[in-house]
Amino acid sequence: MDIIPAIDLIGGKSVRLSQGDYQQQIDMPMSVTEAVTYYSQFPQVRRIHVVDLIGAAEQMAMETSTISEIKAVSQLPLELGGGLRDQETLESYDKLGIDYFILGSRAIMDVPWLTEMVALYPNRIFVGIDCKDEDIYINGWKENSGRQINEYVAEIEDLPIAGIIYTDIYKDGMQQGPNVERTGKLQEITHHDVIASGGVRSRHDLDALEAVGIGQAIVGKAAQDPAFWKGL
Repeated sequence: MDIIPAIDLIGGKSVRLSQGDYQQQIDMPMSVTEAVTYYSQFPQVRRIHVVDLIGAAEQMAMETSTISEIKAVSQLPLELGGGLRDQETLESYDKLGIDYFILGSRAIMDVPWLTEMVALYPNRIFVGIDCKDEDIYINGWKENSGRQINEYVAEIEDLPIAGIIYTDIYKDGMQQGPNVERTGKLQEITHHDVIASGGVRSRHDLDALEAVGIGQAIVGKAAQDPAFWKGL
Protein backbone atom coordinates (compact mmCIF):
# COMPACT_ATOMS: atom_id res chain seq x y z
CA MET A 1 0.00 0.00 0.00
CA ASP A 2 1.38 3.39 -1.02
CA ILE A 3 0.89 6.08 1.63
CA ILE A 4 0.40 9.68 0.57
CA PRO A 5 0.65 12.03 3.58
CA ALA A 6 -1.53 15.13 3.37
CA ILE A 7 -0.50 18.71 4.08
CA ASP A 8 -3.53 21.00 4.11
CA LEU A 9 -2.67 24.70 4.08
CA ILE A 10 -4.30 27.78 5.56
CA GLY A 11 -2.20 30.90 5.91
CA GLY A 12 1.04 29.00 5.41
CA LYS A 13 0.24 26.59 8.26
CA SER A 14 -0.40 22.87 8.13
CA VAL A 15 -3.94 22.31 9.45
CA ARG A 16 -6.70 19.73 9.48
CA LEU A 17 -10.43 20.28 9.20
CA SER A 18 -13.24 18.00 10.35
CA GLN A 19 -15.61 17.04 7.52
CA GLY A 20 -14.29 20.00 5.54
CA ASP A 21 -15.65 22.51 8.07
CA TYR A 22 -13.46 25.61 8.01
CA GLN A 23 -14.75 26.50 11.48
CA GLN A 24 -13.25 23.29 12.86
CA GLN A 25 -9.59 23.97 12.13
CA ILE A 26 -6.80 22.28 14.08
CA ASP A 27 -3.16 23.33 13.65
CA MET A 28 -0.94 20.31 13.11
CA PRO A 29 2.03 19.82 15.48
CA MET A 30 4.68 20.00 12.76
CA SER A 31 5.37 22.96 10.52
CA VAL A 32 4.99 22.45 6.80
CA THR A 33 8.69 21.92 6.18
CA GLU A 34 9.08 19.71 9.27
CA ALA A 35 6.26 17.52 8.02
CA VAL A 36 7.84 17.11 4.58
CA THR A 37 11.15 16.04 6.14
CA TYR A 38 9.40 13.66 8.52
CA TYR A 39 7.28 11.96 5.85
CA SER A 40 10.21 11.59 3.48
CA GLN A 41 11.96 9.05 5.71
CA PHE A 42 9.33 6.35 5.23
CA PRO A 43 9.68 3.98 2.25
CA GLN A 44 5.91 3.59 1.90
CA VAL A 45 5.58 7.29 0.97
CA ARG A 46 5.56 7.76 -2.81
CA ARG A 47 4.47 11.39 -2.98
CA ILE A 48 3.02 14.15 -0.80
CA HIS A 49 -0.52 15.51 -1.08
CA VAL A 50 -0.81 19.29 -0.70
CA VAL A 51 -4.09 21.22 -0.64
CA ASP A 52 -4.60 24.99 -0.66
CA LEU A 53 -7.78 25.06 1.45
CA ILE A 54 -8.54 28.76 1.09
CA GLY A 55 -7.77 28.48 -2.60
CA ALA A 56 -10.39 25.73 -2.85
CA ALA A 57 -13.02 27.92 -1.20
CA GLU A 58 -12.07 31.16 -2.97
CA GLN A 59 -11.58 29.48 -6.35
CA MET A 60 -8.06 30.83 -6.87
CA ALA A 61 -4.49 29.96 -5.85
CA MET A 62 -3.66 31.45 -2.43
CA GLU A 63 -0.63 29.56 -1.07
CA THR A 64 1.93 29.89 -3.85
CA SER A 65 4.79 31.01 -1.61
CA THR A 66 4.28 28.18 0.89
CA ILE A 67 3.98 25.65 -1.92
CA SER A 68 7.29 26.97 -3.29
CA GLU A 69 8.86 26.30 0.12
CA ILE A 70 7.50 22.76 0.15
CA LYS A 71 8.84 22.08 -3.33
CA ALA A 72 12.25 23.41 -2.32
CA VAL A 73 12.62 20.96 0.59
CA SER A 74 10.82 17.91 -0.81
CA GLN A 75 12.69 15.09 -2.52
CA LEU A 76 9.36 13.40 -3.22
CA PRO A 77 6.85 14.19 -5.96
CA LEU A 78 4.07 16.60 -4.97
CA GLU A 79 0.41 16.45 -5.93
CA LEU A 80 -1.35 19.78 -5.52
CA GLY A 81 -4.99 20.75 -5.29
CA GLY A 82 -7.12 23.71 -4.24
CA GLY A 83 -7.94 26.68 -6.45
CA LEU A 84 -6.74 25.15 -9.71
CA ARG A 85 -9.40 26.61 -11.99
CA ASP A 86 -7.58 27.74 -15.14
CA GLN A 87 -4.76 26.83 -17.47
CA GLU A 88 -2.62 29.76 -16.35
CA THR A 89 -2.54 28.50 -12.76
CA LEU A 90 -1.53 25.02 -13.87
CA GLU A 91 1.20 26.50 -16.06
CA SER A 92 2.60 28.55 -13.18
CA TYR A 93 2.73 25.53 -10.87
CA ASP A 94 4.19 23.42 -13.66
CA LYS A 95 7.04 25.93 -13.95
CA LEU A 96 7.47 25.67 -10.18
CA GLY A 97 8.06 21.95 -10.61
CA ILE A 98 4.79 20.56 -9.24
CA ASP A 99 4.53 16.96 -10.42
CA TYR A 100 0.77 16.30 -10.29
CA PHE A 101 -2.35 18.45 -10.24
CA ILE A 102 -5.59 17.64 -8.44
CA LEU A 103 -8.57 19.10 -10.28
CA GLY A 104 -11.87 19.13 -8.46
CA SER A 105 -14.66 21.66 -8.73
CA ARG A 106 -14.17 22.89 -12.29
CA ALA A 107 -13.27 19.40 -13.48
CA ILE A 108 -16.58 18.16 -12.08
CA MET A 109 -18.67 20.88 -13.71
CA ASP A 110 -16.72 21.34 -16.95
CA VAL A 111 -15.59 18.04 -18.43
CA PRO A 112 -14.58 19.64 -21.77
CA TRP A 113 -12.14 21.88 -19.87
CA LEU A 114 -10.82 18.88 -17.95
CA THR A 115 -10.31 17.10 -21.26
CA GLU A 116 -8.23 20.04 -22.53
CA MET A 117 -6.08 20.11 -19.39
CA VAL A 118 -5.49 16.35 -19.51
CA ALA A 119 -4.35 16.70 -23.11
CA LEU A 120 -1.78 19.26 -21.93
CA TYR A 121 -0.72 17.24 -18.88
CA PRO A 122 -1.42 13.56 -19.61
CA ASN A 123 -1.07 11.20 -16.65
CA ARG A 124 -0.30 14.16 -14.36
CA ILE A 125 -3.85 15.08 -13.34
CA PHE A 126 -5.78 13.45 -10.53
CA VAL A 127 -9.51 14.13 -10.46
CA GLY A 128 -10.74 14.84 -6.93
CA ILE A 129 -14.23 13.49 -6.29
CA ASP A 130 -15.52 14.60 -2.88
CA CYS A 131 -18.84 13.07 -1.86
CA LYS A 132 -21.60 12.92 0.65
CA ASP A 133 -23.20 9.59 -0.15
CA GLU A 134 -23.57 9.61 -3.96
CA ASP A 135 -23.58 13.40 -4.35
CA ILE A 136 -20.39 15.19 -5.46
CA TYR A 137 -19.59 18.44 -3.61
CA ILE A 138 -17.53 21.35 -4.92
CA ASN A 139 -16.03 24.73 -3.91
CA GLY A 140 -14.38 23.65 -0.70
CA TRP A 141 -17.14 21.08 -0.14
CA LYS A 142 -19.65 23.87 0.45
CA GLU A 143 -21.92 23.25 -2.55
CA ASN A 144 -23.69 20.23 -3.97
CA SER A 145 -22.66 19.99 -7.62
CA GLY A 146 -25.88 18.30 -8.63
CA ARG A 147 -23.81 15.47 -10.06
CA GLN A 148 -23.58 11.89 -8.85
CA ILE A 149 -20.46 9.83 -8.72
CA ASN A 150 -21.26 6.90 -11.02
CA GLU A 151 -22.46 8.93 -13.99
CA TYR A 152 -19.55 11.35 -13.64
CA VAL A 153 -16.91 8.63 -13.50
CA ALA A 154 -18.35 7.12 -16.68
CA GLU A 155 -17.78 10.46 -18.44
CA ILE A 156 -14.06 10.55 -17.63
CA GLU A 157 -13.31 6.87 -18.09
CA ASP A 158 -11.41 7.33 -21.35
CA LEU A 159 -9.27 10.29 -20.24
CA PRO A 160 -5.54 9.66 -19.57
CA ILE A 161 -5.66 10.89 -15.98
CA ALA A 162 -3.31 9.79 -13.19
CA GLY A 163 -6.17 8.53 -11.04
CA ILE A 164 -9.24 9.44 -9.00
CA ILE A 165 -8.94 10.72 -5.44
CA TYR A 166 -12.14 9.73 -3.68
CA THR A 167 -13.02 11.46 -0.41
CA ASP A 168 -16.00 10.60 1.74
CA ILE A 169 -16.63 14.00 3.32
CA TYR A 170 -18.40 12.45 6.30
CA LYS A 171 -15.21 10.54 7.14
CA ASP A 172 -12.60 13.23 6.48
CA GLY A 173 -10.76 14.44 9.57
CA MET A 174 -12.89 12.33 11.90
CA GLN A 175 -10.38 9.49 12.48
CA GLN A 176 -13.21 6.97 12.40
CA GLY A 177 -11.91 4.93 9.49
CA PRO A 178 -12.43 5.31 5.73
CA ASN A 179 -15.54 4.36 3.81
CA VAL A 180 -14.09 1.08 2.60
CA GLU A 181 -17.27 -0.18 0.95
CA ARG A 182 -17.88 2.89 -1.25
CA THR A 183 -14.20 3.21 -2.12
CA GLY A 184 -14.08 -0.41 -3.24
CA LYS A 185 -17.27 -0.07 -5.27
CA LEU A 186 -15.83 2.94 -7.07
CA GLN A 187 -12.73 0.95 -8.01
CA GLU A 188 -15.00 -1.76 -9.42
CA ILE A 189 -16.57 0.61 -11.97
CA THR A 190 -13.40 2.29 -13.29
CA HIS A 191 -10.06 1.22 -14.72
CA HIS A 192 -8.46 4.34 -13.21
CA ASP A 193 -6.57 3.91 -9.96
CA VAL A 194 -8.74 5.02 -7.05
CA ILE A 195 -6.89 6.69 -4.19
CA ALA A 196 -8.66 6.52 -0.83
CA SER A 197 -8.91 9.73 1.18
CA GLY A 198 -10.57 10.52 4.48
CA GLY A 199 -10.50 8.80 7.85
CA VAL A 200 -7.48 6.50 7.51
CA ARG A 201 -6.08 5.83 10.99
CA SER A 202 -4.08 2.62 11.05
CA ARG A 203 -2.72 -0.51 9.43
CA HIS A 204 -6.15 -2.07 9.95
CA ASP A 205 -7.73 0.59 7.71
CA LEU A 206 -5.05 0.14 5.06
CA ASP A 207 -5.54 -3.63 5.07
CA ALA A 208 -9.30 -3.19 4.68
CA LEU A 209 -8.79 -0.88 1.68
CA GLU A 210 -6.26 -3.22 0.12
CA ALA A 211 -8.75 -6.08 0.44
CA VAL A 212 -11.19 -4.22 -1.84
CA GLY A 213 -8.55 -3.45 -4.47
CA ILE A 214 -7.20 -0.08 -3.32
CA GLY A 215 -3.43 0.38 -3.55
CA GLN A 216 -2.99 4.01 -2.45
CA ALA A 217 -4.27 6.00 0.52
CA ILE A 218 -4.01 9.63 1.57
CA VAL A 219 -3.40 10.00 5.31
CA GLY A 220 -3.89 13.24 7.22
CA LYS A 221 -3.87 13.53 11.01
CA ALA A 222 -2.59 10.01 11.60
CA ALA A 223 0.52 10.59 9.49
CA GLN A 224 2.06 12.83 12.17
CA ASP A 225 1.61 10.15 14.83
CA PRO A 226 4.71 7.91 15.16
CA ALA A 227 2.43 5.07 16.27
CA PHE A 228 0.86 5.02 12.80
CA TRP A 229 4.19 4.30 11.11
CA LYS A 230 5.27 1.75 13.73
CA GLY A 231 2.15 -0.23 12.94
CA LEU A 232 2.99 -0.63 9.25
